[in-house]
Parts: sequence; structure tokens; C-alpha cells
Amino acid sequence: MVSNKISPKNNRKNEMKKNQSITNNIASIQHQEKVPFSSWKVLVILSCIATMVMYAETMLIPAIPTLVNDFHINYGLSSWLLTAYLVSAAVMTPIAGKLSDIYGRKKVLLIIMAIYSTGIVVGAISNDIYLMIFGRAIQGIGMSMFPIAFGMVRDQFPLNKLSIAQGLITSMFAIGAVIGLSVGGIIIQNFGWRMTFITIIPISIILLVVIKKYINESTYCGYETQNLKSEIKIDNKQGEIKTKHQDLKRSEKVSKSQIDIKGSVLLAIFITSLLLGITLLQPDSYKHDVSPSGDAALTVLPIFVVSLVSLILFILVERRAMHPLMNFKIFLESKILFSSIIIMIVGLSMFMVFQTIPILVQTPKPIGFSGNPSDTGQIQLPFAIVLLIFGPTSGLIISRLGSLKPTILGSVLTTTGFTIIFLLHSSEILISVGLAIVSAGLSLAAVGAMNIILVATPREFSGVTIGMSSMLRIIGSSIGPALAAMHMQTNQSTITNTNGITQMLPSSLSFDLIFLTAVILSSISILISLLLMKKAKSQSEIIA
Repeated sequence: MVSNKISPKNNRKNEMKKNQSITNNIASIQHQEKVPFSSWKVLVILSCIATMVMYAETMLIPAIPTLVNDFHINYGLSSWLLTAYLVSAAVMTPIAGKLSDIYGRKKVLLIIMAIYSTGIVVGAISNDIYLMIFGRAIQGIGMSMFPIAFGMVRDQFPLNKLSIAQGLITSMFAIGAVIGLSVGGIIIQNFGWRMTFITIIPISIILLVVIKKYINESTYCGYETQNLKSEIKIDNKQGEIKTKHQDLKRSEKVSKSQIDIKGSVLLAIFITSLLLGITLLQPDSYKHDVSPSGDAALTVLPIFVVSLVSLILFILVERRAMHPLMNFKIFLESKILFSSIIIMIVGLSMFMVFQTIPILVQTPKPIGFSGNPSDTGQIQLPFAIVLLIFGPTSGLIISRLGSLKPTILGSVLTTTGFTIIFLLHSSEILISVGLAIVSAGLSLAAVGAMNIILVATPREFSGVTIGMSSMLRIIGSSIGPALAAMHMQTNQSTITNTNGITQMLPSSLSFDLIFLTAVILSSISILISLLLMKKAKSQSEIIA
């Protein structure tokens, strides 16, 4: 007797194929649609937010060595100037995505922008490292506005225009970086690091007013409504219109009843304890201790245990939660999982650079270049300029070639750029060349991987899934500075400056290890990209 029972695995495959078919039909329907002016207006506003945030972040980067000296802290603690910002962002990003699905994107965006502005003010008035870190953590909450921004873009634009719109936002990140790196070093050198915060305050207030006045809730529902009608029409041919409509209504009703607080708390504990353990394990150069002691290892062991236990509990809670912070059923789908890992590596690589290059440039010769904050901005400027060029270009390339080939190319370029920096970072010019190549690679890989996720995700789960992927990118970004700081704090040498003052500063080995780590991680992203292509070919799929 032959059983007609269909396995859950086959059911899942059939459902995925059906969703892909729906997505392809929607893309075909939308192909000839003209994007309204109101959609472009929203895109411009969101792009301005991206410019402001990247401007604020890159302006502070050249000040990291100055802050180390002003606050008399070690390199491990200095990494928290980036890490505190990113940890709070990692926790809040999926929550913000969920809240925007429930209460509306504009309302949540306004609240988060107000919180970000508050963090800027706290940073400007900080008189010790801990208040500064607190202010940075508040700013990190504001970072969670970007899943909302990408959600708005998805609501505003048809699928075949998504990569172009996303590329434009990415290019505005680059414009902010160009302005920040070119102006930030000069401001720090002439007016001090506090001015980097003060210049952002009026910009954030203006953007708050613009969002409130020019983005309307009704503005960004056109394509969402159109897509839903398309799904209903397609399902009607299969005799499933009633069920589909009822399931969506039921999903919307239930989703408003719960936010995964337990998952959020456990995620925060996991990330914070992991990075805190890495920081505390590092020696303290101000005590002239250049190697971790056994006592330090014993002190941080319970912290790592807490990190491991919280990770296990987070996975268990998420698998059982009705509305999880990380939906593993969606996230473990191969295209979304592999693409999210690539995005995490992109974030890790980028912020490892942000933590390392300013310290390398401003470290005295012969290890560094004895530069100043202005020199730091100039060396990193090619990174930002290439990001500016490849932001919109990546979107156009992906709209024509699909997402897989540019993602692979981006991973290869990133690996090549880091290899140049690893082998030749004794030359300022070659560092700039390597950073330019890395920037091109990160642009292609990030836009390509995110586009794969956007297309592969069912629309009703777009906010949560974009939030999950953005969260992983931010987790990677928070680990990057901690890894760089660990190498710099653990591997140090004694240097006497021109004033005859002896200092414990990062050795050449520390920078070698940092850039070698970046090469290894970016090589892993190549392998994952190839796995994505192999998976797509085996399933006879074309990832748009």
C-alpha cells in the first residue's frame, strides 16, 4: 500500500516554491509600473537620515586615539565607543522592525529619531568614558531606524526597483562618510571631539520635523496593497483566495498582541556578556601589564558562561515563541541564512577597519605614521568615495545581473583589498588603495545579499526578517572593534615619542593579526556566496 502522506519537509519546499512563483508574478505585474513622486520623496528623506548617521559616526572615528588619551583608557575599553552603540542597535533593531509592523513605520521612526538625538546630546556633554559609552548606547537605539527605512523602501517600490532604491540609500551612507572623514579630522584637530556631536544636533532636529511633515502613513502603502491584491488574484486561480485572506488577517491580528521581550533580554545579555568578557580578558597597558593573567581569566570565565547559557536559552525561547524575535523557520531557509551571514561579515569587516585605521595612522613611527586626526580622514577617504560610487552602481548592476554574481564578486574584492592591506600596510598610499577595493567589495556584497533576502522573504514577514538580518550585521559590527582592540591591547611594544615619554602602544604584530583576521573572514564570505549559487542551481532557481 502506497502512503499519500506528504512530509513536512516536502510541504515546506512546496510552500517555498509557491511563494517564489507568487513573487515572480508580482514582479512581472509591477515591471511596467511607474514609481510615483511621493515614493521618491520618501526615499530622499530616508537617504538624508542615512547621510546624517554615517556623518556622525565617521566624524568620531578619527577621535578614537584622542579619546584614549583624554580619558586615560586602554584600547579594549575604547572599543566600547563603537561596541556600546552597536550592541544596543543589535538588540533594538528586530524590536523596531516588529513595532513598525504593528504600529506603523512613521510613528516608530519618529520616536527612534528623537532617542537618537538625545544620545547625541549626551555624547556632547560627556566628561568621562562611562557617560560617553552611555550616550553611545542611546545613539545605538537610533540605529534601529534602518530596518524601518528598508521596510518603507519595500513598501514604496516594486521588486524590480528595490535594488536601485537600496543602492541610493547606500550611496547616501557613503556621502555621509565622505563628509565625516574629510571634515571630522579637521574639526577634531581645531575644535575638539565634542564639536563632532554638537554639529549633529541641529541636523537631527530638522530631520525630525521633515519626517513628521512630509511622510504620511498613507504614502507608503501603495505597493503593499498592490502586491496583496496580486497575491489574492494568483491564489484565486488556485481556489485559495478565502484561506489566504483569512490567514493574513489572523496573522495581523495576533501579531499585534505580543512582542518577544524574553528573547530581547536574552539577546542583550548574550552580546553584552560576550563582548564584556573579551574586553576584561585583555591586559591593562596603563598598569604596564602586557599579558592576560590567570586571575583575569578566572574573573571573566563566569561572564563567558553567562554568555553561553544566555545564547542557549535564547535559541530555546525563540523556537517556542509564538512571535519570536528571530523566526528560525524563516531565517534557516538557505538563501536568507547564507545571505545574512555574508551581511554579518560585511559589518564585522567594516567596523574592524573603523577601529584600527585611526590608531595605526596616529601611532608613532616606525610602527604607525605619527599622523593626526586630519591625516586619518585623508587615508580613509578613498574608502568613503568608492562607497559613494558603488552604492547606486551596485543597485544597477544587481538589477541587471541578479544578486548572486555581484555578491560573489563583492566577496572576492573584499578579500583582495584586505590582503593588500595585510601585506602592505607600511605604506599610507597602499592602505588607501586596499581600503578602496574593500569598499567596492563591501558595497556589492551588502547590497546583493540584502536584495536576496528582500526577494526571498514573504511580504507579511518583511519587517521581522529585515530586522533579523540587520541585527546580525550589527552583531558582526560590534564584534569587529572588540576583536581589533583585543589584538591591539594584547600585543604591545614600548615606544618613546619625540618628547621623551615612554608609552605602551600596539605593536606591528597586532595590526598584522587584525588584517589577517579580516582576510580569513572575507574568504569565508566567498565560500558562502559559492554555496548560495550552488544551492540556487540545484533547485533550478534564479535569485533576482
